[in-house]
Amino acid sequence: MKSVRPHALLLSLFAAMAAPSASWAQVSDDVVRIGVMGDQTGPYSGNGGPGHALAVKMAVEDFGGKVLGKPIEVVVADDQNKPDIGLSITRRWLDVEKFDTIVGNSASSIALTVAQLMKERSKPYLIAGTTTADLTNKACSPMNFNFVADSYAMPKAGVKALMKQGVKSFYFIAVDYAFGQAYLDEATRFIKEGGGKVTGVTRHPLGTADFSSYLLQAQASGAEAIVIINAGLDLSNALKQAAEYRIARGGQKVAVFGMTINSVTAMGLDVAQGLQLALPFYWDQNDETRAWSKRFMARYNNGAPTYLMAGAYSATMHYLQAVQAAGTDEGKAVAAKIRELPVNDFFSKQVKVRADGQVLRPLYAVQVKTPAESKAKFDYYKIIGTIAPEEAWRRASESACDLLKGQ
Repeated sequence: MKSVRPHALLLSLFAAMAAPSASWAQVSDDVVRIGVMGDQTGPYSGNGGPGHALAVKMAVEDFGGKVLGKPIEVVVADDQNKPDIGLSITRRWLDVEKFDTIVGNSASSIALTVAQLMKERSKPYLIAGTTTADLTNKACSPMNFNFVADSYAMPKAGVKALMKQGVKSFYFIAVDYAFGQAYLDEATRFIKEGGGKVTGVTRHPLGTADFSSYLLQAQASGAEAIVIINAGLDLSNALKQAAEYRIARGGQKVAVFGMTINSVTAMGLDVAQGLQLALPFYWDQNDETRAWSKRFMARYNNGAPTYLMAGAYSATMHYLQAVQAAGTDEGKAVAAKIRELPVNDFFSKQVKVRADGQVLRPLYAVQVKTPAESKAKFDYYKIIGTIAPEEAWRRASESACDLLKGQ
């Protein structure tokens, strides 16, 4: 029988203790804590809000409720669209309550500050609703991951679609904060590159109820297209009033560059019909999206999931898969696995996560159906084209993100 030297045995024991394994997983505080932050009660709550939180909880349930043998805790917070409140919540979550990640659907002004804290604390920030492209561009971070859409891809798709229809002049009505400005800057660039022009811009505060003066200015401009850059209740109000003024019947196109399905429900097909937009997800797209959406609707008062809500599920599921693969909830290790693993879920297959954190999904060009074309509840869109990832998202060569250097 071969003898084993005592010091060799001790070295073997130490090596075994140091090596991560399923039986000795490295999970801080013996729990994986996920924060869900966004507008839960205000003008954007219908886009994400309670539905965003439900989607995260569904992902945790579908994953099995545990990862690496440890429980998963989900906590929801309302940032009220106020940067000071969002910052306070984030600091408490990271520094006091030791959260491992945040699934964010905050306004851009909040998200940019949250992202800086997440970078400093080395915690993955799962962006599923915030649209500023800065989070994966000039303000990119190894911890930032954008799972849905941004202010580069959506205006690009919208401008190109309108210009293909012969539109050359544009007037913008935009919400007056970072989200509106980002969409406006990118759209203006694409318009100029395409040989078009911007005839005017009107900005409005968040939570505006009366858009009449803005719409009359846009109508008087003579622009071939009036583009409304806002979301939630603001968008519903603006489009309803545009219909009341019969702007489209006067020959001007009324367009949006980003709209969630709850806005169509709020304004009705008689108002929204004919609008063209791009989006990464539609609940009635195929058998898999329908199956997941029906489960969601049953728990969401029969409301249809927005692409932000579907994105929250996707982000959470991918994060948990990354934790499992990393064998730990340590932020840097998990972030590396988030980039390494392809995103596979009910609406996207084998999607790459780029070094800047952008999830390179395809987008779909859709048109809102007329009331006569709609055959069932939430049967709102017809898909008229697919926009490949390389056409939709900012090219690596155009990016200001240091993480993309050399790609």
